[in-house]
Amino acid sequence: MIVKSRVESLELQILRMLNARMTLSSKEYSNYQYLEKGYEGEVIFDRWMEEVEKGYLVVNDLLLEYGNTKFQIDSLFISKIIHLFEVKYFEGDYFIEGDRWYTNNGVEIKNPLQQMERAESLLRRMVRDLGFNINIESTLVFVNPNFYLYQAPRNLPIVFPNQIPRLLKNLQKQTAPIKNTHNNLAERLLTLHSQDSPYKRLPEYSFESLKKGMACSHCHTVNTIVTRKTLICISCGKRENIHEAVLRSVRELQLLFPGEVLTLSKIHEWSKSIKTKKAIRNILLDDFTLSGCGRGAHYTIKENKEGYLIIE
Repeated sequence: MIVKSRVESLELQILRMLNARMTLSSKEYSNYQYLEKGYEGEVIFDRWMEEVEKGYLVVNDLLLEYGNTKFQIDSLFISKIIHLFEVKYFEGDYFIEGDRWYTNNGVEIKNPLQQMERAESLLRRMVRDLGFNINIESTLVFVNPNFYLYQAPRNLPIVFPNQIPRLLKNLQKQTAPIKNTHNNLAERLLTLHSQDSPYKRLPEYSFESLKKGMACSHCHTVNTIVTRKTLICISCGKRENIHEAVLRSVRELQLLFPGEVLTLSKIHEWSKSIKTKKAIRNILLDDFTLSGCGRGAHYTIKENKEGYLIIE
């Protein structure tokens, strides 16, 4: 049973928006691609694990802190033992020399095993201090079939793509009835999960500097046109109801500029392709409340509406 679902990180969402509306530096773009590929790999992992997750309490995307040290966990499967999974979407050829990892052209990368072992050690101490006595097993899972690791010792806790079916069978054999102890542990870990604000790590940008227009919900470019009721992406051909497209654009504004008020003029300028403010106003009626008048008029989300400014 999934206790905490996986969602795209706020940093990934915002960088995706910025990538469509400005030119990222090579370092910023590299970080964006790293996050995009990482999330893609985690989604692939989740699809594989659908076969066994019913027998476990599944907690995804945890950001915890122990002893003033923060650590991130991709997935925990809790039953009679805790399975900690570190998921990687590496592509291409890599090799190991001692405890150092390298790409095929000799560029050293962070050792993902050390990253996983650090998280396991901190989690073990945290679980113990919370009063639970449950063993923890960690596994580094590579999900990209176009990945190969040379010179890997046989005893490493690594699962390669073609070994995932075997991992699933082993997990199915280890399932046991979920007890109150397991539920209590999952609940305690959820209460300790912290939110990581990415805004200090983002590139500098302003409303005036960003490219205007409504982004495609599929390929995320702003190469779109608007018909009477439809947003059409010129790049990939995706068609979307204009009502949903406008609401998504409003959510973009909320995420990119969380401290600023939503005015009709700003939404109209941001959307660009919508010819009249009246059309936008009609779309906002169901989900937003208009407060104030004249230049001070702005929109706020209605109390019974959810799904706009969501920070996970």
